[in-house]
Amino acid sequence: MRALHYFFAEAGASLWRGRRAAILAVLTIAVGLFVLGLFLGLNSNLQRLVGRWTQSAELSVYLRDDATAAQAGAVEARIRTSGVAESTERVSKDQAAARFRQDFPDMAGAVAQLDANPLPASIEVRLKSDGGSSGADVDRLAATLGGLPGVADVRYDRRWLGRLTAVIRFVRAVGLIIIVVLAIASALTIANVVRLAAAAREDEIDIMELVGAPIAYVRGPFIVEGILQGGAGALIALAMLWALFAVIQARYGQMAAEAVGLGSISFLSWTTAAGLVGGGMLLGCLGGVVVARGVR
Repeated sequence: MRALHYFFAEAGASLWRGRRAAILAVLTIAVGLFVLGLFLGLNSNLQRLVGRWTQSAELSVYLRDDATAAQAGAVEARIRTSGVAESTERVSKDQAAARFRQDFPDMAGAVAQLDANPLPASIEVRLKSDGGSSGADVDRLAATLGGLPGVADVRYDRRWLGRLTAVIRFVRAVGLIIIVVLAIASALTIANVVRLAAAAREDEIDIMELVGAPIAYVRGPFIVEGILQGGAGALIALAMLWALFAVIQARYGQMAAEAVGLGSISFLSWTTAAGLVGGGMLLGCLGGVVVARGVR
């Protein structure tokens, strides 16, 4: 306990003496962890959004204008026997026009001026969301339905969801590269600040070694100094993230929720926030250890 008290006391005094350099190190690691937290928050909300859209994904079978009732019935029968559909709903041309007028009221007048209703009849298929079917099963069903008589086109929501997921993976990979670079820069900055503190205490370290002070007492304050800088930077990053989240939630939260169908924008979980603080302290510890190992 006395050793810890000594480590923290010496680290605090050293940080105060070199406070300008320490502030630079803290801000550097805060920026790095802010970017990391921003990517984690975006990734979490995008995953929730994709998961919600995937669960509500539908397969739409558009019928030709000259499709007969028998052909439409054959399409529905094929869907029911596929094992991937939870329910089906047949939408007539008039119902499709009514939906269009409701969803796009600004364009309803233009459609009303046309001589004939251009919207096709369709069969809306609600897919099972309990994991009872795979994407490959639905792909095979979509391909089969596209070749049936009376079918004009088949649209499958999960196809563009798959493309969206691929884009998210790419953005995540780029973000990880940026985060690694910032983490290395943060650790090096902390190491340089701690190294300056070690140089300022060179005479004191020499005296401690002459009197036989344990090596832990010599190196410990430098490691604690790095941990304190990393922890402070992580807390500042969390405060910045929370402020940004509060602004976005207040100004754009309701609009975003209505636009994409997500109930609310969520902040980082407690475990993720704790991981950020722990990561900042670990980066600081690594920077301190690098310098402490060089202390003779």
